[in-house]
Amino acid sequence: MLKPFWVDLHIHTLLSPCGELEMGAPEIVEQARGAGLDVIGVADHNTCENYPGIAGAAQNGERPGCPVVLPCIEAQSAEDIHTLCVFPEYPLALEFKNWLWKRVRPIKNDVEHFGYQIVVDAGNGIVKEEEILLIQGAGYEVDQIVEKAQSLGGLAILAHVDRPAFSYTAALGPMPEDYPADGFELSRRLNSDEARLWRERYPGRAFIRSSDSHTLDTMTRGNCTKMMLEAPTFDEIRMALRGEGGRRISWPWG
Repeated sequence: MLKPFWVDLHIHTLLSPCGELEMGAPEIVEQARGAGLDVIGVADHNTCENYPGIAGAAQNGERPGCPVVLPCIEAQSAEDIHTLCVFPEYPLALEFKNWLWKRVRPIKNDVEHFGYQIVVDAGNGIVKEEEILLIQGAGYEVDQIVEKAQSLGGLAILAHVDRPAFSYTAALGPMPEDYPADGFELSRRLNSDEARLWRERYPGRAFIRSSDSHTLDTMTRGNCTKMMLEAPTFDEIRMALRGEGGRRISWPWG
């Protein structure tokens, strides 16, 4: 039986230099539970190393396993296009990250300018501080990033395609109608009329809304996507993006 599940695949942690320090493991899980989010994606810039901490925190408390946590990476291409790469398992995300980092330049993070980049465990104990700047373009074209993520069994969703920076449209212009991404993400800042124009421009394509949270207060149902699924799993989300077996994405703007 299909049921509604609230899915937010684009949440940053304190590992992203632009993420606030409040975006720790227990805090993200507590906020997701309080907001009624069923599935969250840990999607830091060019890395996935805070996934174990967030997933571990989700096993604690009165509702272990809630929310379901998926390992994601917001990969930045050579053209400065962001792609949301979602994986069913952490080892696959880590394999993608290691591939990506073959072409990440060894630029040291300037904490005072960009912010801290901290890996934590489930209790917010500091595991390490990432010294390489995460917000930079890797030396792969966006097409290569999409292909690699999918070859590992992941999903590749073009991030915030409506934005005037760090999006496919900003760098390369309109997306081809048959572009092989699994979906397009729209920003939570769009109103219903603006969002509808995108759906009309690309009929038949899967659109999601994500919070792209860098702070806790933006993690809400109003900033994510309701999906009709049998269970809150990666495979069910893939089916919803493809419109298979009755699974579907409810248009986020009503």
